[in-house]
Parts: sequence; structure tokens; C-alpha cells
Amino acid sequence: MSGIIVNMEYLDVVDEQNNLTGETEEKDEIHRKGLWHREVAVWLVNKKGEILLQKRAASKKQGANKWAICAGHVDTGEDEMVAAKRELFEEVGLKADGLEFLFVTKVEDDGESEAHNNMFMYMYFLKTDAGIGDYRIQREELSELRYVDMKELERIVAEGDWGVTFARRKYMPKIIEELKKRI
Repeated sequence: MSGIIVNMEYLDVVDEQNNLTGETEEKDEIHRKGLWHREVAVWLVNKKGEILLQKRAASKKQGANKWAICAGHVDTGEDEMVAAKRELFEEVGLKADGLEFLFVTKVEDDGESEAHNNMFMYMYFLKTDAGIGDYRIQREELSELRYVDMKELERIVAEGDWGVTFARRKYMPKIIEELKKRI
């Protein structure tokens, strides 16, 4: 034995209508096989109405060195809200217990924008008073953070900015409209 511990992440497999199938699979296999699964995303918005973006680490398998929002997989048996809070803490060190999450929508992504990533993503908004210096980033996941205003977010999506993971996703116009209503 080499003494190396590999932390494997298992996810629930869902069907094309987002129903649990009773099967679980390791995350990398889910993506390799193009199996449907669940993910969460949290749009963190500060008092100025700016949205937090995080640059993914160079070592990431998907979206390396690209800007993204706080997002991740829903682990086997995990509730979507629990997953959202876990991801916030893991990625940016934000303890979200007691904070008011606003569920926005559930989007279906059939892998068209990212090969083999067939998912249902639960989208949340969370207003925060945190500044960049208040976050503690997980270096295995992220390399830096920045806030962008709504005009910059709209530009990113309109231009399909290749340096941003979500820029070309077909659900983004809907997310921008929802953000505008709530900011």
C-alpha cells in the first residue's frame, strides 16, 4: 500500500426528469459516462449589487484557470441546500448557517455547453456584506476572487467570454434577468 488516500466523491444518478434512479456513481465516472446528476450554484451578491466570481485553480479537471461562481456537486443523499452551504464554506470559507438563501430556479443542462456534464443545477442567490478580504479561499479549488458589476456580467455573457465557465450556458439570460430583479 502506498499510503495515499484518495477521496472519491459519490453522486446520486438521476434520470432525464431529475428523478433519483437509486444508483450512485463516482463523480469522474458520472462525467465520463454522461450520466444525469445534481449540482448547486450560489450567486453571491454584495451591498453594491456586484457578483462574486472565483478563478478556478490550474489543477482543476474542468474549467481550470477560468472564472466561475460558487458551485459544486450534490453528494449522494445530500439535500441541495446543504450542498450549497457546504460548497460556500469549502470554496470561500463562508459560514452560511442563518443566512437567507433565495432559491431562484432549477436549470437543466444537457451537456451541450460542456461535454458529458448532464445535470440539473439548483440556483440560489445570497446577499452578503463580505468584501474580498473576508473570504478564505481553498487553494486546491481556487486561485483568486473578484466582484463584477451587472454591466460586466452582461458583457461576459453577451460576448460568450471563453475565460468564464458559465458565459456560454443557454440558461444565463434567465439568470441575469433574475439577478436584475433581486439586486
